[in-house]
Amino acid sequence: MPIARQFTFALVLGFLCLLSACGFQLRGTGGSSVPESWSKMHLITSNPNGELSRELQSTFAANGVIWVDREEANYLLNVGPEKFSHRNLSLNAQARAAEFELTLATNFAVNDAQGVEVMESAKASVVKQMENDPRNVVGKAEEVRILRAEMRTELINQIMRRIGYFAASTQ
Repeated sequence: MPIARQFTFALVLGFLCLLSACGFQLRGTGGSSVPESWSKMHLITSNPNGELSRELQSTFAANGVIWVDREEANYLLNVGPEKFSHRNLSLNAQARAAEFELTLATNFAVNDAQGVEVMESAKASVVKQMENDPRNVVGKAEEVRILRAEMRTELINQIMRRIGYFAASTQ
């Protein structure tokens, strides 16, 4: 093996060791975020095939939650519909929107297997601002779509953190 290739290999290996030694880990891969007793859950939502439901199931599964039928579940997660809104924050010289405020919100609650509410209904919301260019309608529509997807991910992470914190505090 040429010396340059060995040096490159050693350098990459060294960086990987340093990276793992500093505690770096990908977001959402820090092990289970909920105690073992909370790991079997059932999702109740008005739109089980919607993007919010699919991403929520995926994120929770990556954090140790096993999605089961209602009869097998220890806890039931009730998630309301996703509410997306935008409003004008400021206007430009031509009286057109120069900035928007985007809001994505949903309500959620957790019940035990008997249907008794253990975590009362709460609202999770994410707010972002974006600048508007009235001459680039297609580009801004795509930017709104991308921001909405990012906001949905933040919303789900917020729900996961709240449930994880609540579950840990009840143990």
